[in-house]
Amino acid sequence: MNTKIIRIDMEKELDAQLLNAAEILKNGGVVAIPTETVYGLAANALEETASKKIYEAKGRPSDNPLIAHISCMDELPALVSEIPEAGQKLAEKYWPGPLTMVFPKAKIVPYGTTGGLETVAVRMPSHPIANRLIKLAGIPLAAPSANTSGRPSPTKADHVIEDMDGKIDMIIDGGEVGIGLESTIVDVSGEIPMLLRPGAITIEMLRETLGRVDIDPAIMGPMSADMKPKAPGMKYRHYAPKAEMTLVEGEMEKVVEFINREAKAALAEGKKVGIICTEESRAYYQDGILEVIGSREHEETVAHNLFSVLRDFDDRQVDCIFSESFSKDRLGQAIMNRLCKAAGYHIVNV
Repeated sequence: MNTKIIRIDMEKELDAQLLNAAEILKNGGVVAIPTETVYGLAANALEETASKKIYEAKGRPSDNPLIAHISCMDELPALVSEIPEAGQKLAEKYWPGPLTMVFPKAKIVPYGTTGGLETVAVRMPSHPIANRLIKLAGIPLAAPSANTSGRPSPTKADHVIEDMDGKIDMIIDGGEVGIGLESTIVDVSGEIPMLLRPGAITIEMLRETLGRVDIDPAIMGPMSADMKPKAPGMKYRHYAPKAEMTLVEGEMEKVVEFINREAKAALAEGKKVGIICTEESRAYYQDGILEVIGSREHEETVAHNLFSVLRDFDDRQVDCIFSESFSKDRLGQAIMNRLCKAAGYHIVNV
């Protein structure tokens, strides 16, 4: 397949640049698009065959649900059988934005989009390209991250080209994304709202809006093989670099000591070693290839750079990676969720 690559100029009229992509989507094709979170792999959420093309391009298990993206609240009722009060409150507060909600699905939504579930995940992106394209196409777009399944999510068009060139119809280059982590996912289909995936809309923000919000235990631990995932990214190894990765938790001084010792031992064995550190700790490491992921004082920089750092290590062909850990509250919960999955839950507490 010949994949067209379109680079968007935000200073020019947007609709004219997106009309070809909208036609591809209307006709059942697949287009990679920028959103405020990560790049997404978009296709018609109401067509089984279009959803199947997404799964095939990603190499994604078919029981892993897709998220349907809409451009405005008027488009939500067609996709869901009910809008619970919690969903209404969260939509008023955080849509458009990096929040996905799981609702009871309407009959029109195929099981190929929902991973066989009776619920549908829905998001309203705030990114001007994604939001306008949905409106122009006139259909909800299923749009998981535009990467090969299991690899780090793409935060720039070059990442998408690396994984998807020749597999999909078009890639829209809208520049580097803002947030860098996938959307928060909250299940509002039950009596008590449940956080299924942490993101930029934190558990603290959700509880401030709704009161009680429970947290699915799969967020910080592996999900058993016989369980059916309620949302993307819950069951399978995700965000993973090619190298073996170890996440190190504990007091900072001991973390640095452990990583320096293990890095030296791995280098002595002839291995190429990568280390994920922060602005605050970069001077403490003696060996290996350092990647500064951001600043602990500004965790949004860590979130923004996380997937790019993992992909950089792939490009540099390291054999093993050691990473510092982060706080598990606010945005740190989302950062640690992604790092734990990237490491395959290979965590050392020092």
